[in-house]
This record gives sequence, structure tokens and C-alpha cells, in this order.
Amino acid sequence: MAFIVRMGQLLVDRKDFFLKLVGEHIVLSLIAIAWITVIGISLGIYITRQKRIANLVLAMTNVLYTIPSIALFGFLVSFTGIGNTSALIALTAYGILPIIRNTYVGIEEVDPQIVEAAIGMGSTDRQLLLKVQIPIALPVIIAGFRTMVVMTIALAGIASFIGAGGLGVAIWRGITTNFTEMTVVGSLLVALLAMGSDLILGLVERLIRRRVFGTEKGV
Repeated sequence: MAFIVRMGQLLVDRKDFFLKLVGEHIVLSLIAIAWITVIGISLGIYITRQKRIANLVLAMTNVLYTIPSIALFGFLVSFTGIGNTSALIALTAYGILPIIRNTYVGIEEVDPQIVEAAIGMGSTDRQLLLKVQIPIALPVIIAGFRTMVVMTIALAGIASFIGAGGLGVAIWRGITTNFTEMTVVGSLLVALLAMGSDLILGLVERLIRRRVFGTEKGV
């Protein structure tokens, strides 16, 4: 109980410090999420049109998960230096798989009869993609996006180890100074950001599923 009281007092006494770190964490995460979304969806769509390289692209992104995050951060520092640039590259590399995979799977799993009907009605490939496949695949894509957002927010917590900002600063400072309350408060704030984002995106996902499939669980 006394430990919780000390954490609460720390939040009150250092509220400006923590608010600054929360803002930095959100900005860092949002930039990474934007990069991942653009690259991931673009690649996911591309490999549905170039199936010969689909397995290669998915395998390459899978390989990234075999590399420990700290090792990747350290590797990037040698080339892009300390700071947000290296952190953003690492966050993008780790978060891209769910988006690529879910975009690819979502589009591939659209009922072939629906696709054939659209083509038979004279749809171009662009019209087929934008008006048929993506709208139907959207719940699956959103599920991948949701996973990616939570991963990115959580992983951004260790970006401070290579000089980036965010709540990882509080975690790292607490570890290096043996200030347990600082470490726990920083960790809890990262968890709250991740869980809050997951809750909001979960509601969006259910809304989209209900609108597309008429059910919250899909088909």
C-alpha cells in the first residue's frame, strides 16, 4: 500500500515530466504507426497481385521477429545514429508483419464468386480492389492494425535506450537509479496507453464487422 501511495505522490510531484513523456510517446508511436500502415497495406495489396513473391515477402517479415529488439536497435545505431530515426525504423520493421499479413489474407479470402461477379460486370482491377475487396477485407485489416498499434506502443517503451523520447525515459531512469516507483509508473503508463488504444480499436473493429458482415464475429 505504501508503495502505491509513493507512486501516486510521484505522479503528482512530477506530473509535468510525465505529461511531456506521454506526449513524446504518443507522437513517436503515431509516426511509426503511420509509416507501418502505408508501407504494410501497400505491400499487402501488391503481393495479392504478385503472388509469386507473396511467400517471400511474408517470410522476410517473419524473419524480423527472430531478431531481439535490443539487438536491432543496437544494429541500427551503427548506421542511423542515436535518436528517433533509429527508433522509428525499428518500430516500423517490427510492426509491419500484422498489417501485410492481414491485408493479404483479408483480400485473398474474399469470396471468389463475388470477385467473379464484379469482373463480369466490367469492374477494372482498381475498381475491384477499392469497391469490392478492400471493403470486405476491412475487418481483417483492422484486426491486424489493432495488433500492430498495441505492439508499437509497447515496443516504443524501450526506444529511449537508443536516445529516443517517450515513457521509456522514465523506465530507463528508474532502472539506472534504482528508483522502483519511477520504473513502475513509466511501465504502467505505457500499458495504459496500449490497453486504451486496444479498447478503442476493438470497438471500431466490432462496428466494422457488424456493418460488413452483420455480426461482430465475422464469417
